[in-house]
Amino acid sequence: MGAAVAPLLIQDVHKTYNKHKVLEDIGFTLNSGEIFGLIGLNGAGKTTLIKIMLDLITCENGGIEIAGISARDIQARKNISYLPEKFQPSRYLKGMEYLDLALSYYGKTLDREAARKKAMELDLDPDVLTARVGSYSKGMGQKLGLVGAFLVDASFLILDEPMSGLDPRARIMLKSELMANKRAGKTIFFSSHILSDLDEICDRIGVIHDGKLCYIGTPKDFKHTMHDESLEQAFLRVIENGKKEAA
Repeated sequence: MGAAVAPLLIQDVHKTYNKHKVLEDIGFTLNSGEIFGLIGLNGAGKTTLIKIMLDLITCENGGIEIAGISARDIQARKNISYLPEKFQPSRYLKGMEYLDLALSYYGKTLDREAARKKAMELDLDPDVLTARVGSYSKGMGQKLGLVGAFLVDASFLILDEPMSGLDPRARIMLKSELMANKRAGKTIFFSSHILSDLDEICDRIGVIHDGKLCYIGTPKDFKHTMHDESLEQAFLRVIENGKKEAA
């Protein structure tokens, strides 16, 4: 029996904008059924990497495979569910209409009761699914996007800043949903500025700074390596070390 195919394989990825290196020699592999968190400052290259994974932009060197298929191949995205950092569905759609549209891209039919149940699991009042998105608050809109992402029931989820706009209760419920998906054998890749959340639920993290991957491994080992008790302080130490090396 052959070895299992990795959900995500990134090899030697480089990306440059206007002669500025945004990503340099990025490479790592995701394990099936793990939660992986990507950490970095604004502009560090997190969203750029995600866009290359989704073939929304191209890289100059290197390559990415998703479940053994080149990310440039449309078939690679067949089993991916993606929520962008700036999720903005049409304000004229009703919540249910958006969910119906999202699932139709995967050839699936919306189960309205399942949608209401998932909304409750993500702290969204299911009754607002009959209202237009234009009436939603930022947090409600983010929850709607998450409901759609999970209803797709893909084996690989890519979530860019999924905690954005969520209050503490919604964040707790989202973390429970992520853990439930992990137990179901799904692989989750997400970025976040809320490092305590990553410390709590991630099997491994990647730290990206100035376009380079500074660390990849468990949150526990990262804190041990940086001689800090919190992920926040360990991350700041990496940033400060980077500034000293650049000086």
